[in-house]
Amino acid sequence: MKVRSGPLAYLLYLLIRSALALLQIFPVERNLGTAQWFACIWARLMPRHRQRALAHLVQSLGQCYSARERSALADRCLAQWTMFAIELMYTARLITAFSWHRYVRLVNFDEVLDLALQGRGLILVTGHYGQFELPGHLLACLGFEVAAVMRPLDNVYLNDHVVRTRATHGLRLLDKKGALQSAENLLRTGALLGFIADQDAGRKGVFVEFFGRPASTYKSIALLAMKTRSPIVVGYARRRGSRFQYDVGVQRIIRPEEWDEQADPVFWITQTYTAAIEAFVRDVPEQYLWIHRRWKTAPSVRMTCADATVRESGKAAGSAAGSREAGASAP
Repeated sequence: MKVRSGPLAYLLYLLIRSALALLQIFPVERNLGTAQWFACIWARLMPRHRQRALAHLVQSLGQCYSARERSALADRCLAQWTMFAIELMYTARLITAFSWHRYVRLVNFDEVLDLALQGRGLILVTGHYGQFELPGHLLACLGFEVAAVMRPLDNVYLNDHVVRTRATHGLRLLDKKGALQSAENLLRTGALLGFIADQDAGRKGVFVEFFGRPASTYKSIALLAMKTRSPIVVGYARRRGSRFQYDVGVQRIIRPEEWDEQADPVFWITQTYTAAIEAFVRDVPEQYLWIHRRWKTAPSVRMTCADATVRESGKAAGSAAGSREAGASAP
């Protein structure tokens, strides 16, 4: 990570803060409309982003959508992420203990609330999808201890501002470098710990299938879950329409007793939550960040036949366990 500090970085920080302050004069719904115009400007100024989104859509969903439909999905993807950027400055203000129900509808969430109320440490997993910061804000405003592991922003002044404002609203952010011990302690005390789990992990990651292609994925979530015996909750915040209205739901809960039965539990856990992320992305694909370089790292060698057998059996077990989950639709 390039750490950007000094006079130019601070000037950029002031410009961003000023622009955000100006936008906050207007209601969130009006700014969401403006955001869609920003998406058109984005597509013209940085066409490579739209082209990358289209390429990923062709490779991932080419058999499901026509060329015209994929083009429309790419446009809606850019619109979704400009709206996401605008909403970040409103989320903590709008999602409070008294007002959250005006904006959020819970889907398949009862069991997660039961586990959290029991003081059970939970690992919350989602992807670059919808309003992925929303579940953490929601759970924090409901009184739960919530932390999220993040990659620090390059601009140190902007990063400090983000960490400070999230903490004000009850959401603690952990730098992913060196976060393992803090994360373990939090889980053991019954906290909820969030991860964006669709990051490319480079050559040291475990390769699992995501939309039919091998994707390098961090092992840390699986290792942390196994060490602390913490269930993994895979969920999402999915926009309804073009307003600040969301379904916050649970796609899959992965329990310790499930991975105890697996020959390769690290692979099985990682493949199982990755498959759950894929499932909710397929439901409403335009809300995924298709410009994200999820498949940046390709596997350097082919798996041996023995490895393939073990991993296929792990995937089959994951599918069987998923079919037993009650309410598998949509943090």
